[in-house]
Amino acid sequence: MQIVKEAYGEEAMEKLGEAFSASLKSGGVVYLQGDLGMGKTTLVRGVLRGLGYVGPVKSPTYTIVEPYDVSGCEAFHFDLYRVTDPEELEYMGIRDYFSTNSLCLIEWAEMGVGVLPEADLQVTLSLLPKGRHIVFDAFTEKGREVLSDLRDNITP
Repeated sequence: MQIVKEAYGEEAMEKLGEAFSASLKSGGVVYLQGDLGMGKTTLVRGVLRGLGYVGPVKSPTYTIVEPYDVSGCEAFHFDLYRVTDPEELEYMGIRDYFSTNSLCLIEWAEMGVGVLPEADLQVTLSLLPKGRHIVFDAFTEKGREVLSDLRDNITP
C-alpha cells in the first residue's frame, strides 16, 4: 500500500506530519528517507506537534536519539547520519527503544541495517520545484493499517 503527497513549504510539511500523527497513536517504526534538507525533521516536528508535544524539536544529529513523552506514548526521533557502523547502535542499547507501543521515527535508517527492526512504514522525501514529493509505503500489517487510517485523515 502506498500514499503519495506533495508539500510546498515548511508549514505544509508540518501540517502533513500532524495529519500523519493521528494514524500513529499506537506506535510503530517509521523510516524517513531523503537527502539532507528534504524536510525529514520538519515532518517529525509536525508528527510530534500532532501528538501534543509543544517544546522544541531539533534534529538529533549529534545525540543520535531524542525522546519525547507524548499522548501517553513514548516517541523517539533517531538521526543515524553520523553512525559509521551499525554495531555502534548496539552499544547505545538501541533495541531498548523499540516496544509494542513506542513510536520510532528514524532518519538515515540505512546506517543501522542489521540492527534496526523492520519498518512498518517508510516515508521517502524528494525534491520538487518549490516543494517536496512524499511517498508513504507500508511494509507490515500495522503499516497498512496506519496508511489506511492516514488516507482518511489527509485532504487530497
